[in-house]
Amino acid sequence: MKKLIVVVVALAAVVTVPAFADGDMAGMNLSSGPSATKAANTALTDAEVRKIDPATGLITLKHGALENLGMPPMTMAFKAKDPGMLKQVRQGDKVKVRIENVNGTLTIVKLDKQS
Repeated sequence: MKKLIVVVVALAAVVTVPAFADGDMAGMNLSSGPSATKAANTALTDAEVRKIDPATGLITLKHGALENLGMPPMTMAFKAKDPGMLKQVRQGDKVKVRIENVNGTLTIVKLDKQS
């Protein structure tokens, strides 16, 4: 009986130890957790500039879904966080944007012009 127990314990060790010793991350779920949440919270959305209003500091965008705000695709005016953004783009430009709710105002906090 002792030999059977020793054999079972030895086999269990051989089968389970490599799973802990191996550096393989195949079994890990990398699509959730803090880093995935951070990526989702910093994602950029495709948009097209429809209008620029320097007097009000607004840029009207036809944008894709804004996942961080739960907003579906639509055309809407947003406040530019940095007034310099208004000079970076022209009507019809394709851009990638990050829009956030800043003190109750939907604000473009990042704008990258696409080529």
